Amino acid sequence: MQYLRQTLLALLLVCLSQFTIANEEQTNQSTEFDPLELIAHHIGDAHTWHVFSYTDTSEESHHISIPLPIILFYEGHLYTFMSSVFNHDNAIVKKGNTYFKLLHEKIYITDAAGLIQYDENHQIINKKPLDFSITRNVASMWLSVLIIVSLFLAAAKKYKGKPKTPRGLQSFLEPLILFVRDDIAISQIGKEKADRFMPYLLTLFFFIWINNLIGLIPFFPGGSNLTGNISLTMLLALITFVVTNINGSKTYWKHIFVAPGIPGWVKIFLVPVEFIGIFTKPFALMIRLLANITAGHIIILSLFSLIFVMKSLAIAPVSIIMALMMFMLELLVAVLQAYIFTLLTALFIGMALIEDEHY
Repeated sequence: MQYLRQTLLALLLVCLSQFTIANEEQTNQSTEFDPLELIAHHIGDAHTWHVFSYTDTSEESHHISIPLPIILFYEGHLYTFMSSVFNHDNAIVKKGNTYFKLLHEKIYITDAAGLIQYDENHQIINKKPLDFSITRNVASMWLSVLIIVSLFLAAAKKYKGKPKTPRGLQSFLEPLILFVRDDIAISQIGKEKADRFMPYLLTLFFFIWINNLIGLIPFFPGGSNLTGNISLTMLLALITFVVTNINGSKTYWKHIFVAPGIPGWVKIFLVPVEFIGIFTKPFALMIRLLANITAGHIIILSLFSLIFVMKSLAIAPVSIIMALMMFMLELLVAVLQAYIFTLLTALFIGMALIEDEHY
């Protein structure tokens, strides 16, 4: 019971910190509060890593952020500098004869005055350099990689020498590894071939899970939305697509392009559907992870935004309690989405490896 109370208290503090962040956003805006802007700011990527904000005695707000490297390529030239040079979107950076301006976390080519031009649809028409910058999501990804490597290296040391009863970190990781091996890899791929794909499946499971958890931490070094970024989910789905089809058996390809045992008139419809299915399966993986993680962030921030939209502190207790419940649900979703992505990846690989005798 005491452990439960401590857990609920910790979760409440996390939600209150989210409330503080939202309050800062609302205070710093002279216009009416816009929940869409708040949500877009928190689920989007950034060229700085926000640490915390505070207000001094003169009621002036200060934001403490870690600048990240800016790496740009434009017209055959490579430009590198730190994001702090942009001074929170207020400065124009001159490198050689080229001027750069940061606007809504996108970098544009401008003139010396920093002029941003728009078309009739209010779309920015300024040229953009190729942006290879180390953004907040990239830095968060490196942090997750460091955590994963540290966890497994520390656990691996426990297996050196004489066998011992699992303790500490080893007792936490071993059941998870066995779960991925027995209930995901072996059950979907088969005992004979599962070991070939265990390194990838294990990496996939822990990478998604840990990044989901980092995204739920509302303060530094958390708060990123890496697994809710379509670039990452598309890359993970693409890797699964390549691994699946490179290892596809003759039976797998035959049932896609030949469809043996099927009447000829049905093949006219079935073969195109099967071929399209090669691409729709990784596409579903990409969208499922993206949508579920991003939706969780949006719902939590929306619940806090109700306080400022309704302009009443009376709604605050209800809003915070609902956000707390949603946050607890997101802890489950974090591991559930890692499990589903890994399970479906193993399922697709297992389907590609199947031989004639199994039909």
